[in-house]
Amino acid sequence: MANEIRIPLNKPYIAGNELAYIREAVDRGQLAGDGWFSQRCHELLEAQTGAVRVLLTPSCTAALEMASMLCGLGPGDEVILPSYTFVSTANAFVREGASPVFVDIRPDTMNLDEAAIEAAITEHTRAIFPVHYAGVACEMDAINEIANAHGLVVVEDAAQAVGSRYRDKPLGSLGQLAAFSFHETKNFICGEGGALVVNDAQYLERAEILRDKGTDRQRFFRGETDKYTWQDVGSSYVASELCAAFLYAQLEKLDEIVARRSEIADRYSDALRGLAEKERLRLPVVPPHCETNAHIYSIVLSDEATRDALMQHLREHGILAVFHYVPLHTSPMGMQLCDGAPPKLPVTEDLAGRVLRLPFYPQLTADEQGEVIERIHDFFARAGR
Repeated sequence: MANEIRIPLNKPYIAGNELAYIREAVDRGQLAGDGWFSQRCHELLEAQTGAVRVLLTPSCTAALEMASMLCGLGPGDEVILPSYTFVSTANAFVREGASPVFVDIRPDTMNLDEAAIEAAITEHTRAIFPVHYAGVACEMDAINEIANAHGLVVVEDAAQAVGSRYRDKPLGSLGQLAAFSFHETKNFICGEGGALVVNDAQYLERAEILRDKGTDRQRFFRGETDKYTWQDVGSSYVASELCAAFLYAQLEKLDEIVARRSEIADRYSDALRGLAEKERLRLPVVPPHCETNAHIYSIVLSDEATRDALMQHLREHGILAVFHYVPLHTSPMGMQLCDGAPPKLPVTEDLAGRVLRLPFYPQLTADEQGEVIERIHDFFARAGR
């Protein structure tokens, strides 16, 4: 088959004990959420982040929705976030009636530009949702300083950042609330899944209620009340025990998985550094005070035409490399929310047209990665590029 993809962008990684733990969950007789494996995942993630509580959810989207509800966001409220992110970041509070205020990104890390936040704050601003792109931390000291000065809540969209650190502090621990993703494209997976991270104890009681269909069932299970009943608006935000069993096998190998991904990232960087020095492309930027979990390996090309041509060149050789987000402020929904007059975000629009994600997963063999690297060099060697 012509142009059949032989080297995909991503492959779900199996750490080893997933099926055994799913069998154990079946044998334990509880398949609904918050069973033995859910508790183990909660404990492991709480130890990793230092959070007051971590609660598994069916997705990161669900965790962000819960965070928006916990912030009390509604009509007339504004939330500052980058436009260069997945739709869930904005959907989570737009569905509550709040409005997005899109801010430009930094040219180096492609994270929310902390220097642009202050100018975006109005009397209606209630929260900041920084997104740790590719597992590299936003400048959280500056963001929190601004938030504290204006009485704003910080919700970290740490979907890509499990295992990353900022000034030796785990990502997901630096806002009042945070959200993780365990979608199959992430470093640690269970097919579909996520977690709400609660760092401020004032949110914990309501978080448990919102997550369990608006009831105080968790208090009932702990013997703190003789019955449970409807307490608040909520939904079914509890993850299946089967997903938790799968995830626990992954989280047990967190350090091992990050180390393997870092190995692959380092090989890409070593092999492409010469092209970067000739300014044919730019390698990923990780500030010295940040420790990344090596979630994404992307390069930035000189212009959109070159990016698209390289993407096509790789595809013609059976290699899938892709661009990433379409900036939200340029989308149909984003335009609607901005009343047809979206903000000018030059860095976002420029980089979104030049970034290219390369195949990146733990099972990527040395030969496969070598072929990706060789094809990139071939592309630039043609016609004197």
